[in-house]
Amino acid sequence: MVGEVVPAPVDPRTADRDFWTRYHAFRRVRQQESRPDDPVLGDAEEEALLKRVDPFTAHERFEVARDGTTAGWLEGSTATPRSPEYETSKHLYDADVYVLAEHRRHGVGTAFLPVVVDLMRRHGATTLSFWAEEDSGHEFMKWIRAEPKLSSIESRLRLSEVDWPMLERWVAEGQARSPQTKLEVYDGPVPEAMRADYAPQLSSMLNTIPFENLDHGEIIITPETMHEWYARMELTGDIQHTVITREPDGVVSGVTDVIWAPYHRTVIHQQFTGVRPDARGRGLGKWIKAAMILHLRPFYPDAEWVSTDNAGSNAPMLRINRAMGFKEYRRGTSYQIARDDLERRLANL
Repeated sequence: MVGEVVPAPVDPRTADRDFWTRYHAFRRVRQQESRPDDPVLGDAEEEALLKRVDPFTAHERFEVARDGTTAGWLEGSTATPRSPEYETSKHLYDADVYVLAEHRRHGVGTAFLPVVVDLMRRHGATTLSFWAEEDSGHEFMKWIRAEPKLSSIESRLRLSEVDWPMLERWVAEGQARSPQTKLEVYDGPVPEAMRADYAPQLSSMLNTIPFENLDHGEIIITPETMHEWYARMELTGDIQHTVITREPDGVVSGVTDVIWAPYHRTVIHQQFTGVRPDARGRGLGKWIKAAMILHLRPFYPDAEWVSTDNAGSNAPMLRINRAMGFKEYRRGTSYQIARDDLERRLANL
């Protein structure tokens, strides 16, 4: 049966309307199967996003189509030589594989694996990463013998249940404990004039994120990668808000940022929150997270939730989130497998 399933490459820049019709139908069914409570990006925005060439990340896409519908989808990605992260990340390849429920156990997912191995060989990548949050995904990972490397918890805060006086106290306490520290708020992209100074400091804090046993490269943010990020956000209508703390010597000691977009108007997505190791213990994390929620309150009257993701081992951040009222919403796992091990597994099928 596997031999009858042949994934076909997809180039969004040249794809015809028949492809887009079945792809949009596929992603809506996928959303209903995997994340029924979450909205779907509009068709025009999705097409613009897929058609845009990312100079820092190579994206490769394949589909298995049956009877005029997309039954399965593969998207692979890896750093390009232009990426500032290339030297520490070029051995890594990320794959997103999804097969619609009615087409599972018919060799569709398995058919993507030789394609992934071939793509990895072309790039010289040796470690393959997957993400799974559904039972079917976890079972597929066990079947190919990929190893769980990083656990992640998505938590959600219902805004109608927020203890606003407590957040105001957190802000007051943060200011009192660090009277010389300045709080800065940016609505929209971080100003271009400050990116050269800000990017390496943000990179430093991002590299303190707990990755558990995940094989990963160094996170390197530059003004150029920020420019690409903001260009992609503009395509999807995403709006970023950033709160930072800055010490008297100009050093950024804490950062938190969120994303809101019209297509998910009821959910604000909390992105990164980090505090420099040498600035911890002063309540900066609580200060910036509370200041952000208070700042956003008048911006988005339709917002009902704030969603955030944390490594399962990130006890300090989880503790702050729980105190704010965040509750666990779902869990997921990052898996990895060596290319050679996957090839041996395929040879034994």
